[in-house]
Amino acid sequence: MSVRMVLLPVFVLVGLAFALLIWMALERRNALVSKETRVRDIVLGQQNWPVRVTQIGNCFKNQFELPILFYMLIALALPLRHADLVIVALSWVFVVTRFVHAGIFVTSNDLNYRSLAWFAGVLVVFVMWVYFALKILL
Repeated sequence: MSVRMVLLPVFVLVGLAFALLIWMALERRNALVSKETRVRDIVLGQQNWPVRVTQIGNCFKNQFELPILFYMLIALALPLRHADLVIVALSWVFVVTRFVHAGIFVTSNDLNYRSLAWFAGVLVVFVMWVYFALKILL
């Protein structure tokens, strides 16, 4: 597989993280400007943001939990030349699960659906790691 094909899902997932970061920053700014939140109430990292701001912030933070396993796998598979069509296809499935998870997180935040989307992503990354490990070891 070409480097572009392997990295495109990574770039899309990084784009999601940056979009959430910008959205979170704008929502935090709006909460401060509208005086819904005061600087003294959050300056030491206190969790005193409005619910909506916290919801978007938590979704952003979540982009640095499970996706780390995905990024690590791609970072290893690419230079070791084990990033094949299966890895790329599963990468796209993983990216879709992350977008679904984030979409649920910042809208209804229905924990049942959000958990299903999260677990689907876990399964995909797990399958990717098993596949990668078997390719290396066998």
